[in-house]
Formats: sequence, structure tokens, C-alpha cells
Amino acid sequence: MIQPISGAMLISDPFLKDPNFMRTVVFLCEHNAEGSFGFVLNRPFDQTLDHFLPDLTGHTIRVFYGGPVQTDTLHFLHRLPQYISGGVEVADGVFWGGNFDSVISLIMKGRMHPSDIRLFLGYSGWSSGQLDEEMKSKSWLTTMGKANLVFHKDSQEIWPDAIREMDNKYHPIVNYPIDPQLN
Repeated sequence: MIQPISGAMLISDPFLKDPNFMRTVVFLCEHNAEGSFGFVLNRPFDQTLDHFLPDLTGHTIRVFYGGPVQTDTLHFLHRLPQYISGGVEVADGVFWGGNFDSVISLIMKGRMHPSDIRLFLGYSGWSSGQLDEEMKSKSWLTTMGKANLVFHKDSQEIWPDAIREMDNKYHPIVNYPIDPQLN
């Protein structure tokens, strides 16, 4: 495991009960002395992008729940820096933000495949020291972020696949029940 850093993934402990983060993977875009900021990768919304931006009617790109903070804001990760200027490369091949007008244009022209972008309502945030405390209480496993997980085609498989990409000693937790008392 690594310490939380920008570009890392937080993989929730299999017994974490917080409904915002149970069996989630959070991609960290920032982690510094002031706090941490990232997006839940595996919680899709029921509505697609055209529901939130009516000008894009017919463009049914999935939107994800980025976290419980400011759920009235839209954020994105992408892998198209050659077409979307202003993004910050947070992990190899994963860019955070950029010119949203370029995103809209690419979508409207059919020049962006849905697998090249992840859109999020809200974000996950931790104040200074808060994530460090959660790490001490073993709420999270950590690994470096990878584009294949950020842009995974099956959001339900992100949590188990993230664990499978870690050291073999973690692999058994993929099969742990959510509540061991019910076993």
C-alpha cells in the first residue's frame, strides 16, 4: 500500500459502513496539507448527461456520483488532452478537468467515446488531516490510480478489480460479505 497522494486510489475497506463510501473506489485528484479531493468511481447516477444539460439531448453519457460534497457541481476526468485543453494529468493517462466547452463540442460532434470521459456530480473531500485519520483506522486500502480502473467499462467491477490489482494478500477480501454477522 502507498500513502494517499494525488493520483492514488482509495479502496474502501470491505466492512466500511459509511453509505457514501461502502465498497467504493475514490480516485484522488489532490492530497496536500490543506486536505484531499477526489471522485467515487463506481457509483453511477440513474440519469445520463443529457438529463442535466438539455442541450445534449440524445447524448446519453453516464454520470457518476462523485461524492457527498457539492452534489450540484459537475466535474470530469478524461483521457483526451489533445482535444481538451487545461486539464491536469493526475495519473498516467488520466486528466482532471479542462475546457468544458471542448467537452460539449466533442460530444455534439460525436468525436468523444463515452469510455474517454467520466463525469461526476459532486466530489469527495477531506479537511486537513481527516483522511490521515481514516487511514490510521484502516478505512481505506491505497494503490496508484490506473486509467483502466478510472475508465472501467463496468462500474460494478471497479472495487473488486482494484483489489485484484493489489498484492495477492488482499485478494480474499473481494469475497468478504458486507456484514460478517449475517454469515
